[in-house]
Amino acid sequence: MNLNFQDFERFEKQIVLKKIGISGQKKIFNSKVLIIGVGGLGCPVLTYLASSGVGTLGIADYDKIELSNLSRQTLFAPNDIGKFKVDRAKYKINKFYKKINIKKYKKKITASNIKSIIRNYDIVCDGTDNYETRYLINDYCKKNKKILISAAISKFDGHLYKFNFKHKTSCYRCFMPEKPETENNCQSEGIFSPVAGVLGSLQANEVLKSILNLNKDFDEQIIIFDSIKTNFRKVKLTSNPNCKNKCSN
Repeated sequence: MNLNFQDFERFEKQIVLKKIGISGQKKIFNSKVLIIGVGGLGCPVLTYLASSGVGTLGIADYDKIELSNLSRQTLFAPNDIGKFKVDRAKYKINKFYKKINIKKYKKKITASNIKSIIRNYDIVCDGTDNYETRYLINDYCKKNKKILISAAISKFDGHLYKFNFKHKTSCYRCFMPEKPETENNCQSEGIFSPVAGVLGSLQANEVLKSILNLNKDFDEQIIIFDSIKTNFRKVKLTSNPNCKNKCSN
């Protein structure tokens, strides 16, 4: 994407930042980011990345919008109920910025299609709500040296992870080697709506920092957010010698 006068005016408040400038905005324009899951996390991620000018955005989700989604999935309205999330998300985003190339994947991520969906993207945002898919995305990104920014929310809490697999690093399996017996997600445990917005915004923040090569201090760490205490804390992730992906080798 080229930067014309209208783009300059639109993104002026980003461009004036010394750590971004015109060269940084061009990097944002030319980046390719895939968002897997257009739900409570995916909606703010998509909104902020589109608003910042990310040139190519992939969105993958096979769900239709339900009434219970509307409390936290901010791209959707009552007249969207029953329609596919990726269709309505693309429509809403392109209404305010048509220049962004949004590619829809109206399907569940599986072992048979993950390569064809992810291979052309530099950064992957995981906003899925089940362990099986999280492991699949983690393993593919690890093997193919992608940057993976993952978030999870449940009840009043949220977790954020960033793995830059372009370098030697730990992975999601180092943190959680085995799938828990029960799924901890919004569907089974409920969710405090602002938690989705906070964690989705943090995901978008880490995507843009990765594009601009800003502050790598968060690599190999988890941010844990407690919305009741309004508390953030960081936990260092280390490579597990028993990890299936052989992260410690």
